[in-house]
Amino acid sequence: MDTPSSPEVLPSLVPLTRGLAALFWGLPLSLVVGVHTATAGMISHFGSLPPVATTALLAFGAFQIGHFQAQERVWQQALDRVKLVALVNVGLAPFLHWSRLLPHELHFRVAVGVLAVCALLFLFNLNLALQRLAAMLPDETLRQETRLFTRVNQGLILTTLVSVTAVIAARNLHLLSVPMTQAIGRFGLPLLLLLVLLPVALTMAMLWKTKETVLASAFAPRS
Repeated sequence: MDTPSSPEVLPSLVPLTRGLAALFWGLPLSLVVGVHTATAGMISHFGSLPPVATTALLAFGAFQIGHFQAQERVWQQALDRVKLVALVNVGLAPFLHWSRLLPHELHFRVAVGVLAVCALLFLFNLNLALQRLAAMLPDETLRQETRLFTRVNQGLILTTLVSVTAVIAARNLHLLSVPMTQAIGRFGLPLLLLLVLLPVALTMAMLWKTKETVLASAFAPRS
């Protein structure tokens, strides 16, 4: 397997670092823009453009890092799942704006729910792809940290998915009391953001460390 310092791999390092940077900045931007768009924040008057732009930035980053080690089947298969979910997120992003304008439209609310699930799936699969990427880089510390952070993020994301699914099912089956339903409506979004912030932060740390490792490997002296 080629290392990043191999001459034939060097041309693919430019899109790799560009893609990692796009993913690093795209994650927090998508989260902030999505919340502001869904809750009539200060950028909501721009319509559906901001969420489409930020999710497109994530899709751009996923496609860019795919130029690295294109012959590695396992790595590319892991990345294909990231690309697929990223494109789905771009297509669903406008529903954040449309659902706020027409809050009683069931199809729009369902689309926003699917977008939330797909956003978590994107984060989940991105962590797996970063683990595959770290396995191809000449840095054992990065590989160990990525394995650890991936396990932590997988647990947090799965916990979030199960919790949200349980709450939605309980509400639809009318298993919650009126005070509980009101409390979920008031504090549900802040609690969900708290659950999502940690895996987003850990993923950003992995993206930054991976980019720094790639740059260090590219400019390291070769014998």
